[in-house]
Amino acid sequence: IACSTTAGKYVLPQLAARFCQRFPGINVSILACPPLHVIPQLLEGEANLAVVSSYDLCGNGFECQEFFKDIITLIVPDGHPWAVRDSVDPDDLLDEPMLIREPTSGTRRVMLTEFAKHDIGLDDLDIFLELGNAEAIARTVEAGFGVSFISTLAADWALKLGRIVSVPVADFELQRTIYMVRRALEAPNRAQEAFWNFVHDPSNADLLRLAGQQA
Repeated sequence: IACSTTAGKYVLPQLAARFCQRFPGINVSILACPPLHVIPQLLEGEANLAVVSSYDLCGNGFECQEFFKDIITLIVPDGHPWAVRDSVDPDDLLDEPMLIREPTSGTRRVMLTEFAKHDIGLDDLDIFLELGNAEAIARTVEAGFGVSFISTLAADWALKLGRIVSVPVADFELQRTIYMVRRALEAPNRAQEAFWNFVHDPSNADLLRLAGQQA
């Protein structure tokens, strides 16, 4: 299973572990990869399935099913003036040093989409640093170097320790759908079909529900 999303790597391993308990004769390997590598891995048979945050693949020779909802949140250091506020306005973010994900990141896409609804572009923001790893962003925010938008799944550990604080942004809908993808015309594969159907087995409702309730 090729996994190109930060959020996916928090949910997918637990799902795979449950699957292996249910079907001990099937081996599962999870391959972390950049989004651009997903299609080649599926087409070349290096992966039977993929977890992505973009719907662009669906219907173009690939079949998609919704995996879970990922909540994106604004995080600030503990002790930041915003940490005690009920919410901030989009304009408040214009002059605040901000850490952002790389251009191919789904989190970045969600963030910029919401800013665009308020006529705010990337050039309007005070981009302090660009990082390709959500955990690194959380730690850098924790150290006081700015604020950022990341998946609550990636921020969960620091939020629970009280080292960073999640702050709502008024009129922002910070949510994305994570999909599981496979080749639509691929020859039948019993192991792949079993995992595909296992995703929404009732026994996994707690895991998928938790992913969408992190905020």
